[in-house]
Amino acid sequence: MPRPPKCRRVEFIPGITYFKPAAVPLRQLEEVVLAVEELEATRLKDIEGLEQEDCAVRMGVSRPTFFRILNAARGKIADALINGKAIRVEGGVYRLAGAKVHCEECGHEWEPDPATDATCPSCGGTEILEVLPGPGRGHCRRHGRQGGND
Repeated sequence: MPRPPKCRRVEFIPGITYFKPAAVPLRQLEEVVLAVEELEATRLKDIEGLEQEDCAVRMGVSRPTFFRILNAARGKIADALINGKAIRVEGGVYRLAGAKVHCEECGHEWEPDPATDATCPSCGGTEILEVLPGPGRGHCRRHGRQGGND
């Protein structure tokens, strides 16, 4: 059985999440779903022009994982452009950068690291809650955190 995917760190949530070919009614279009972390990988590599290693560090994943995410995103985008499909951006396994958690036992607040956020780095406590869940906060299946628009 494969291990659950690691939460990916995302710094950007798009304001527009649906793209379609002009002059084609939506009911006539097939759809490609692009996960939020796939869009983030494309943004970091193709828009910001970062090296894959730097992109992987920013997303909190290994370089091979980043490469797989980026290839999946590019494949979906190419499929949509070449075959005239709509692109819907939604879902994925991610957490918004800057999202903070709070330890109920000692009051410590921090931006969690997906590899180590099961316990408080200050006291080792396990009663950990998100601080101010807001729009665009992702859902991390591995760690059970959930926020606004999943």
